[in-house]
Amino acid sequence: MASTEKSPSETKPNRKLGPVWRGLVEVGFIIFLYYSNLLMGEFEGSEPGSTRGLLWALGDIFTKANLTIAVVTALAGYVVIEFLRERF
Repeated sequence: MASTEKSPSETKPNRKLGPVWRGLVEVGFIIFLYYSNLLMGEFEGSEPGSTRGLLWALGDIFTKANLTIAVVTALAGYVVIEFLRERF
């Protein structure tokens, strides 16, 4: 019975998706860091965060304005990192 599976040497990974995936992961990680910093600020710097709880704090930080700031700064950070990565 002949196998229809290709050997690893016959399969070629799509090299054009590599940089796209890396960019998405890096931007996503920057956004994650931004929101985790905001969440920590809700509990460390404000009385309502520590008294009202986690759900209130999450509702307070996930706004359109914060999402816009997170995406714009994450993209700017990614561009700077890529520039530095190519330069050095």
